[in-house]
Amino acid sequence: MAEMYNNMGPQPGMPMPQAVPQPNPFGNAFSGPGSGLIRSGLGAYGEKIFGSSSEYVQSNITRYFSDPQYYFQVNDQYVRNKLKIVLLPFLHRGHWTRISEPVGGRLSYKPPIYDINAPDLYIPLMAFGTYVVLAGLSLGLYGKFSPEALNWLFVKGMVGWFLQVMLLKITLLSLGSGEAPLLDIVAYAGYTFTGLCLAVLGKIIWGYSYYALLPWTCLCSGVFLVKTMKRVLFAEARSYDSSRHHYLLIFVALAQFPLLIWLGNISVNWLF
Repeated sequence: MAEMYNNMGPQPGMPMPQAVPQPNPFGNAFSGPGSGLIRSGLGAYGEKIFGSSSEYVQSNITRYFSDPQYYFQVNDQYVRNKLKIVLLPFLHRGHWTRISEPVGGRLSYKPPIYDINAPDLYIPLMAFGTYVVLAGLSLGLYGKFSPEALNWLFVKGMVGWFLQVMLLKITLLSLGSGEAPLLDIVAYAGYTFTGLCLAVLGKIIWGYSYYALLPWTCLCSGVFLVKTMKRVLFAEARSYDSSRHHYLLIFVALAQFPLLIWLGNISVNWLF
């Protein structure tokens, strides 16, 4: 009978029964007496999570990519001295290690303007642009210049730079020392174009000088990379087998010969 009465709905003249609110065990969690403690606890926990995650992301970005502005803090004196080291590494009598300094509670390195051994991107980019210009001039002297050929040489130079970066990166990873910032490796690989510009310029002035300048450029580039990687990039990997170090460093030095010969061959073909 009670079920039938409920289905009939409200009767005229009879008051509606008031619904009794059911207590919600979670209703006063954020508005009751302990709400301030709960909110403060959740806020502190959230700040801890997001703070630690942001610090982790920032540390990894700095660890692998660094600040691009760091690599352009150069002056005339640094450029002159750096070119001497790259083109004549045998004459460098100083140390090859970088100068460190504490910044923000952690160890960092001084910019190139204060450290001759610090990598920069100013010289590699200028050398790469000079290489493309000299290569185009060399093609013009032989009557083979065209915008398409210049674009082809630009792509060829970029591919050579990329191969050099991959060579250094794979070498570091094989020794368990792949934590060097990517822009450091890009800068060290880009110094190759400084000597290459000298060889191409010699070819423009006197063709036979190219056959003497290019081997010298390959040798100097190999010595520079070996000394730099051994003293700077391999600093945290000295616990590994030294003989393995030597073999890989020799491989890096010998790899400069085919790479620079390929880049020094100014043509519109990939191989010859």
